[in-house]
Amino acid sequence: MGCVHGKCCGRFPKSSDGDPREFRDSGPYSAQRKQHILTERSLELVPVPSHRFNLEYTVLTQRGYYPDSPDKDNQDSFCVKTQLQGNPNIHFFGVFDGHGQFGTQCANFVKDRLVEVLADDPTLPDDPVEAYNSAFLTTNSELHSSVIDDTMSGTTAITVLVVGNTLYVANVGDSRAVIAVKDGNRIIAEDLSRDQTPFRKDEYERVKQSGARVLSVDQVEGLKDPSIQSWGDEESEGGDPPRLWVQNGMYPGTAFTRSVGDSTAEKIGVVATPEVSVVQLTPNHLFFVVASDGVFEFLSSQAVVNMAAKYSDPRDACAAIAGESYKLWLEHENRTDDITIIIVHIKGLSNSAGGATDGTDGSTNRAARRRRKGNSGSSFNSGSEVFRSVRSDSSEIQSCQLVLSMNRNPAIVVPSPTCQSPRNSV
Repeated sequence: MGCVHGKCCGRFPKSSDGDPREFRDSGPYSAQRKQHILTERSLELVPVPSHRFNLEYTVLTQRGYYPDSPDKDNQDSFCVKTQLQGNPNIHFFGVFDGHGQFGTQCANFVKDRLVEVLADDPTLPDDPVEAYNSAFLTTNSELHSSVIDDTMSGTTAITVLVVGNTLYVANVGDSRAVIAVKDGNRIIAEDLSRDQTPFRKDEYERVKQSGARVLSVDQVEGLKDPSIQSWGDEESEGGDPPRLWVQNGMYPGTAFTRSVGDSTAEKIGVVATPEVSVVQLTPNHLFFVVASDGVFEFLSSQAVVNMAAKYSDPRDACAAIAGESYKLWLEHENRTDDITIIIVHIKGLSNSAGGATDGTDGSTNRAARRRRKGNSGSSFNSGSEVFRSVRSDSSEIQSCQLVLSMNRNPAIVVPSPTCQSPRNSV
């Protein structure tokens, strides 16, 4: 979900790594001959020598299908930067989902600048959480001051910083990171981030205090009672979610409560301050997924993990998840969102490597221990620990436990739209 006006045109970044593959339409839309570009990175491997394990990763980004905007480009962007500050134990993964007329430019700006600010911060190895907060706020300020018009445009950001055997996950917006945890014969999806939308009571109250009106489109248009400030949950009301509006206007209509950019929405509480979670990796952690909200619009975190776990090669997993997401979008809408997925396999991590340092004389681990001791956090039955540096009044992340079939099937190819949305074909 983005701004009420949808994701407008822009240019897909040429700097995104990978070879483009073309998928031509068939069926009702074949006359348009519109190409759907899938950009996939080759399979990469980067070591984390401090704890003697490897990260094997790949990226896939799929342009959405927009029948009303056939020339619209992908507004998603991504960044993978290994060995920050020349440290072989610090690696960065991020997905940026632009929105608004200049959303592509905003996403590209933040993709490039956020990791640069992080890499230039000398406090990063000692206090990644504080470095993350500073980097997001600095990048937001620089975007406001840039030549890019971000009054009604911006980007969400979901990022994972690997420092030794610790993950630092910083989120602004409604994209998501999730980690797969082995628990006996089950593989459990544990959310590493929480979507920041008005569905959350704490975020709703925060933006209301900043002067936002929170209403769905139907409420704004007088089709539903605006005094009813309850919208169920995202599963039941995702088609017409609560959005943020200025007091006396029909804008900006954002369905998220945090972003980078969006200077108009910033006046009614949309902030660039990230929520940061910290996870100490164990041998039970198999892989993590970082993806734009186009993936999670119709797929749960557990469904994404279930699909990814079926494939030993993360490239096949990315294709399967993108294909299923694309299919579900077309079953519910006459379009799809842009889709970007990073999958990172954690290979070879053992308990015996726990005494190693991160190449910083152990200061990173000490800082993490101090932070965990000072802040209450949530723990999971799987043995994974998630700690929040930015707390909220709402309940902790819940993990969904399902039995996973480990049968391996051929990867699903991202389909072209071959049928009209049921909603629009009546």
